[in-house]
Order: sequence, then C-alpha cells, then structure tokens
Amino acid sequence: MTIEQLFQSLWNDYTSRLCPSAEKVHQLLQEGHPLINDHIALRTFNLAPLPLAKLAEPFLSLGYQVAGDYSFPSKKLQAQHFEHPDPQQPKVFISELKVSECSTALQHIVTKLIEQVEITPLTRHDFLFAGRLWDICYADYLTLAQESEYAAWVAAHGYGANHFTVSINQLSAFDDVKAINDHLRHAGFSINDSGGEVKGSPVVLLEQSSTMADRVPVEFSDRSERIPGGFYEFAKRYPMKNGQLYQGFVAASADKIFESTDRK
Repeated sequence: MTIEQLFQSLWNDYTSRLCPSAEKVHQLLQEGHPLINDHIALRTFNLAPLPLAKLAEPFLSLGYQVAGDYSFPSKKLQAQHFEHPDPQQPKVFISELKVSECSTALQHIVTKLIEQVEITPLTRHDFLFAGRLWDICYADYLTLAQESEYAAWVAAHGYGANHFTVSINQLSAFDDVKAINDHLRHAGFSINDSGGEVKGSPVVLLEQSSTMADRVPVEFSDRSERIPGGFYEFAKRYPMKNGQLYQGFVAASADKIFESTDRK
C-alpha cells in the first residue's frame, strides 16, 4: 500500500463513518485545487496488541519518522507526531491513553474490550481504519465517558482518523483562523471554543481551530445511539527564524483540540 492509498483509505472511512460533514467543509473552502491536508490524528489505548507504537508501524514502513513527543497529564495521554521526508505528505499525530493511571472501573472495561481483539486477519495497514474491533454495551460507554471522553470515543469507534486538517497557509480567500471559524459558523458549523476558538498564536508558531464533532450513529451491543464522531481541524503555521514553517504541535493547544469530540 502506498502513502496515497493509505490516506485515501483513511479519508474514505473518516467521511463515511466518522465525519460526513467533511465533504461540506471541502465545498466551502476548496479553491479550484485539492485542499492540502496538514495532518491527521489517531487514538488508541496503551495496551497490546494495538498501542501507539503499533499504529505507527505502517507509517514508519512508508518512510515516516518520529518528530515530536507530547504529554497531556490531565487527560492521562501521551502522544507522538510523525513526519515524512517529503514535506507534501501529511503529518500524523498518534495519541494513547495510559490505562494504568485510570480508575479500576475504566481499566476493567477497557481490558475487557482489548481481550476481544484479533488482528491476525487484518493486513499490516488495514487496522488503522478497521473501526471497532470489539463489542461494547451503551452502559459501559457512558461509564467510560464519565471519567474519560477520550476512552469512551476509542471504545465506541475503534480505529480511524478522528480528524483531518485543512492547511490555511494554502488558501487565498482566508488568511487567518478566525476568518475560517466565522465562515464555517455562518454555514451552520459549531466551533470548539474550549480554551478559546483560536488555539495557539503566532508566538508559538501555530494557530488551530476545529469544528465540534459530527454526531454519528453507532451500534452498541444493546442499542443504537448517535454520539460524537470525527471533526475537522484548521491550522495556520508560521515561519521559524530560518524562514521555514514550523512543523510541530503545541501541547496546550492539542489538549483543547481533543475536546472537539466531547459530548457537551
């Protein structure tokens, strides 16, 4: 599988299962040429057989390299981002929940889910967009959500990109994050205002914003419910002293972007 095929598969899963409104975002922002995807993000638990390192393997096999480490103590998360030598390729941000730092109740539910995983029928790349690999009841989902919205999201949706990201640097009609937010709000989208609608600043060389996640139908073992799925992010990068655009992430901003999938 090539890089292009991998990201196309992730996009197909994202738009069909997690964030159907992404197509409308494209219609609103596209300017006669394909939108540049700054990065995608993936989530998991730090338990075998699919911890962060396992999710990274397909990207590493295609030439990606670790480019940054991040910690989110309040959410009990750790993350890494990966870059390809070809700067035209999207960056990849992968996070994982440190399950052992969570409550006994959460550990019990997550362990019960992970024990159901059988990845041998999956190819080396397919698990990245395989969706949920276990059964879970709605009550367990709610229990997880009371402690960790992140854990509940992974438990309900499994594997797939929780967001893609429009690079604002490419656009001519919009040159800042606030203008994007205003345009999308006028079109009916809700913007994540946790920590402010614009996260970051030129000082930290990165500004970001995001829509709130689409509510999508999910089949639990005992019922069907509409819950937060995927969202769309927007990023503007600023030049470093050497003139090149900053390519990393800002933990304080990413911490608030995670909340785009909260149930509020």
